[in-house]
Amino acid sequence: MGFFDFLRGPDLDAGLQECRADPRALLLDVRTPEEYRAGRIPGSRSLPLQELNGVAALAPGKDTPLYLYCHSGVRAGQAAAMLQRMGYTHVKNLGGITAYHGKVER
Repeated sequence: MGFFDFLRGPDLDAGLQECRADPRALLLDVRTPEEYRAGRIPGSRSLPLQELNGVAALAPGKDTPLYLYCHSGVRAGQAAAMLQRMGYTHVKNLGGITAYHGKVER
């Protein structure tokens, strides 16, 4: 670990690998519906930050592993904090889709 490692955001690729290894995990895109339709990480589900109260429809169990991303990581961080306050115990901010180098679905 280098001195400036704290300046880097989450490792999106490592987080996606972890998410895909757990069959119970959900990959949630917390961007707007328009952003989601413009391009998303395959296998992700849309749950805009403004609609986070509806998470129980996707993840009824508070122990469901939730992996979040947005455009830059800021909204995903906000969503992670909100979900943790709602009682979800396995929430991870993967950062922003701008750091993603894989295939994008439209």
